Amino acid sequence: MEGKRAMTENKILWEMAPGRVPYPDALACMERDARAIRAGDAGERVWLLEHPPTYTAGTSARPEDLFNPAGYPTWPAGRGGQWTYHGPGQRVCYVMLDLTQPHGPVPARDVRAYVHALEEWLIRTLGRFGVTGERREGRVGVWVVDPKSGREEKIAAIGVRVSRWVSWHGVAINVDHALSDFEGIVPCGIREYGVTSLRRLGLDVTMADVDRALRDCWTECFGSVPVEGEYLEA
Repeated sequence: MEGKRAMTENKILWEMAPGRVPYPDALACMERDARAIRAGDAGERVWLLEHPPTYTAGTSARPEDLFNPAGYPTWPAGRGGQWTYHGPGQRVCYVMLDLTQPHGPVPARDVRAYVHALEEWLIRTLGRFGVTGERREGRVGVWVVDPKSGREEKIAAIGVRVSRWVSWHGVAINVDHALSDFEGIVPCGIREYGVTSLRRLGLDVTMADVDRALRDCWTECFGSVPVEGEYLEA
């Protein structure tokens, strides 16, 4: 990274990558930014993007939970959790914060409170579209009850990594993509429940709609105000 990303107090850079970012490029970019934030050479950042079809393995991923009939690329993610899928039509949000500092209601150096705030951010975002997102004890992510089948299904995933109190990785919301691609894995190691999307729930919601809701709900959960930042490639 060249130079410093100057930040005013209580602001956070809000960046959107054009096109689809290959997963290893995103990892390199996050790692670069995490180092810069830790060194005081960069401001905190929320990075919105889409990936091409990809399966990623968290630190608890089991080889037997990957089937991958389509032969999509697979990558070790370095985050917590198990297998997940990323692809077009899914909004991925990578969140890079200095957790040595408080963020709105999130106390400093409290990873549990940070993850809870990520969940709350997703739940409030979904609420903007009349969708009731819920937490489930013992299950990571945000869950909904399909109004037609009554089945509990996952609509948003969370996977974080904290390196010397700087967070990276983040969350993903299923907006409008091929849910059949989730059949190439056991998502997050959970076999008993399915996966859904806003489109599958019958909502005509665009990615831009979701992005606006994410931005609007951010300050409620983390205190800082998003400001447009310059997208820097890895």
